[in-house]
Amino acid sequence: MSYPTRYTVIGAGHGGKPMAAHLALMGKDVMVYNRTFSHIEVLAKREGIELEGEHSGPHGFGKIRGATSDMAEALADAQVVMLVVPSSAHSDLAGVMAPHLKDGQIVILNPGRTCGSIEFDMILRRSGCTAKIILAEAETLIYASRSDGPAQARIFRIKEAVPMAALPALHTEEVLNAIGDVYPQYINGTNVLHTGLNNMGAIFHPALTILNAGRIESTHGDFEFYIDGVTPSVAMVLEALDRERVTVASSLGIRARTAQEWLEMAYNVQGRNLYEAIHNQIGYFGIKAPSTLAHRYIFEDIPMSLIPLSSIGKKFGINVRAMDSIIRLACIIHQKDYYRKGRTVDRLGIGDLSVPELTRYVNEGVLD
Repeated sequence: MSYPTRYTVIGAGHGGKPMAAHLALMGKDVMVYNRTFSHIEVLAKREGIELEGEHSGPHGFGKIRGATSDMAEALADAQVVMLVVPSSAHSDLAGVMAPHLKDGQIVILNPGRTCGSIEFDMILRRSGCTAKIILAEAETLIYASRSDGPAQARIFRIKEAVPMAALPALHTEEVLNAIGDVYPQYINGTNVLHTGLNNMGAIFHPALTILNAGRIESTHGDFEFYIDGVTPSVAMVLEALDRERVTVASSLGIRARTAQEWLEMAYNVQGRNLYEAIHNQIGYFGIKAPSTLAHRYIFEDIPMSLIPLSSIGKKFGINVRAMDSIIRLACIIHQKDYYRKGRTVDRLGIGDLSVPELTRYVNEGVLD
């Protein structure tokens, strides 16, 4: 089959820059978009990104076609568009992209977090977008990576298996086939409810940040986030949140993976409990904690990951007290009402859908 060669990566942060460099090193024609040109000016001048790898990972100078803050230019020749931005930006980007999208383009959210593609689809429809695109989302970012400088990036680890699903799911295999030459790690994620409800960032990121708040503020994040930050007691809280997530999924007829099962799938690591499994993941070593609590692990993962899980759970009568405890602590720390801005079922336009109606929408694209 003929694989797409022209990629546009939306976002030039800790995920976007490594992805753009890696795609370029794999022989793809890559354009990078960032809304603030000053953030990509150096890599635009260098026409590439220096990628450093860990544990024999990909490395070298990835030559790109260009970098721009003009969305029309970014999308003009793209066959596959990879959004690698905080999910809090999905809504705004959908509105900006809507006039410039073209028939046949594949748009992938990396990742969608929880209900990302549902939100993106809603914004495209409200914006009057008529382009027949294929929209998909990954369950998690395929890389453990960081941006190391204006034109430098580092990949610590590439996950061995990452579920992906299209909206509607009948297009999933088409997406997997299109990107299979560069990303064979992506597997069929069933539908976007499965990818969203298996969102491990919702479990790991906000609680781990909030429970280490004192240490983050006193050291400015100078400790290993997943190693030093995950003590046995912290891991017990993560397990409680995980149990609620799995129960929310079951209310929709979905058998979600536990956090331990996900770590085994993504990284091939095991443990007697979640604490051991996390500490057995060598890719987590070397990843520092956030330097501040004003971080996307709170301002992104609370409204875009935990709140939709909590909202879906409440809609179908599930006890989500652990989730709500973390959400309320985040609201106190940031002095914001995240419930008002988060992805609730009503804000996503799915508040009145029954389980069969919601399932039909994500599988077949039929929204009654």
